Amino acid sequence: MVGDVEAGDTLSGAMGRHGKVFSELSVSLVAAGEAAGALDTILGRLADFLEKHGALGRKVRAALIYPAMILAVTVPAVAILLIFVIPTFESMFASAGVPMPLPTRTVIAASGVVQRYWWALAGAVPVLALLVRHACATSRGRLLADRLLLAAPLVGGLLRKAAVSRFTRTLGTLVASGVPILRGLEVAARTPGNRVIHDAVMRSRAAIERGETIARPLEESGVFTPMVVRMVEVGEQTGALDEMLARVADFYEQEVDTALEAVVAMVEPVMIVVLGVVVGGMIVAMYLPIFEMITAVG
Repeated sequence: MVGDVEAGDTLSGAMGRHGKVFSELSVSLVAAGEAAGALDTILGRLADFLEKHGALGRKVRAALIYPAMILAVTVPAVAILLIFVIPTFESMFASAGVPMPLPTRTVIAASGVVQRYWWALAGAVPVLALLVRHACATSRGRLLADRLLLAAPLVGGLLRKAAVSRFTRTLGTLVASGVPILRGLEVAARTPGNRVIHDAVMRSRAAIERGETIARPLEESGVFTPMVVRMVEVGEQTGALDEMLARVADFYEQEVDTALEAVVAMVEPVMIVVLGVVVGGMIVAMYLPIFEMITAVG
């Protein structure tokens, strides 16, 4: 890339030919900086944007570590119980002729299914993942998946706030750097990673091409909150759209932090309770016939 610049090419042009390394946002900002003769200022804004964008992603990934660890412990523990421990109790009860209550019979039946069809259960996970991935690769499947994610309880609101934060931060950075609003909307529409929000932003872009405002299509989409719409509307009227977008991004980044803390605080006890109910329930179900036998002998 250095050789391209030295040969008389622009920095943004050289970056554009290395699309796998540089994002479309970075190329657009550098091109605006070159056109305005303020490349140093634009690069500073780009660095600030990437730092804040990366911090948000790290917070989301950190919140997913604990549930993933609990799940990684629960699945092997349940599999070991069903495959190795439960058959031992089953043979013991069969040889002793002990009557088994419904919970015990249920656990033994589940153990038999896992032992006989473990290969199907193990293969169902990657097959299901491939099917979901294939469905999400289509336009209709991706739109449906993103709608379900935004409507999901507990995490839907968090995903919506994070997507709005990324969109407003990106668009505000582009507008403040002198990128044309149509180009800025096209680039910013891809940053949330959600097809529903992308389509809403692109409808707003089409409305601007017809001479309308940004705020009205955003409001009609039903994706953005009234606060976001009013802030964008005020920014358009006062000529301070970049400042309004930055304020919205700051607000929603704080909202994401608060929502992440709430989700983590709720997920930890819920996961512990689920683990205790599943593993503890299986153990209690196995000991119920022993308790009944002891009671009968007594």
